[in-house]
Amino acid sequence: MHSYKKSGVDIAGLDRSRSAIGRMIASTHDAGSGARVAHAFGHYAGIVRTRGGGLIATHTDGVGTKLLVASAMRRFDTVGIDCVAMNANDIVCVGATPVSFVDYIAASRNDTAIFKKIMSGLVKGARQAQVPIVGGETAIVPDLLRRGGFAFDLAGTIVGVVPKARRAVLGSSIRRGDVIVGAHSSGLHSNGYTLARKVLSGHKLGERIGRVGKLGDALLRPTRIYVAPVLEILARCDVHGLAHITGGGFSNLMRLKRAAYEIDSLPRTPPIMDLIASKGVAPAEMYRTFNMGVGFCIVAPESESGQIIAIMRRHRIAAGVIGRIAAGSGVTVNGERIA
Repeated sequence: MHSYKKSGVDIAGLDRSRSAIGRMIASTHDAGSGARVAHAFGHYAGIVRTRGGGLIATHTDGVGTKLLVASAMRRFDTVGIDCVAMNANDIVCVGATPVSFVDYIAASRNDTAIFKKIMSGLVKGARQAQVPIVGGETAIVPDLLRRGGFAFDLAGTIVGVVPKARRAVLGSSIRRGDVIVGAHSSGLHSNGYTLARKVLSGHKLGERIGRVGKLGDALLRPTRIYVAPVLEILARCDVHGLAHITGGGFSNLMRLKRAAYEIDSLPRTPPIMDLIASKGVAPAEMYRTFNMGVGFCIVAPESESGQIIAIMRRHRIAAGVIGRIAAGSGVTVNGERIA
């Protein structure tokens, strides 16, 4: 059986490293800036409270090995959308409105034409996320990126503010009986590509495969950006928790609160994920690695679910109740515990 760990990504080991890093980070929280840390390591964004009482959230993320697919296909105009999405979808998980974004591109050589294509995706993503790009950095580092041809890495940092009329949404209000509304994904988004590329290595990117279509197109489909509907939901609904389903799959729900998340009504699995599973990836591994058709979750009282689903649909995103909060702790999908 294939697994993310056997492909070179050990999530449990990475969590141990994150815990060690978190303890070191905590030593900076009394650095004397005048801002007070309101919430730090472990959620989707760090939050500080300014002297004026406002809440500022920050987050940074990249696109990962999806960039290797872009390089192999010589298509660079979509990964910028992914970069913005991975940051913007995370920052809204704490109830923050994105207000600024900066990017970082590291490349093996200068190539203006490619940089313009990458930036076109960043601009498109920023418009979808309703956030201005206010700066960035482009570094030429041939000694770090030695792959043949053009090699690059792409990451970004986003800043958001929590309006004074709204509290940060950190999951503390989640209670038994709440439902989990799942907003459909556009595909793999930007996670699990180390495993996906390994198990699909027997196929060519230009190959057409059943319902998947052209493999390279399916792998490069941009990450859906949920900012606009989520901000509307926050303004109009009683929301107890928000989760972007990224690396770690549905185990991401445990970032919100130690509770029992029971998922049993997922939408139809996207064809690209069915293809990956058919290569010998166990169901539990799929749910721990990929979004399985749900890119974003909203935890709320059952009475709010209809309005949440309607708002998502007005923004042309299908959504539905996929589970609920039960007694105990952990994440189960179709009766199988995954976290």
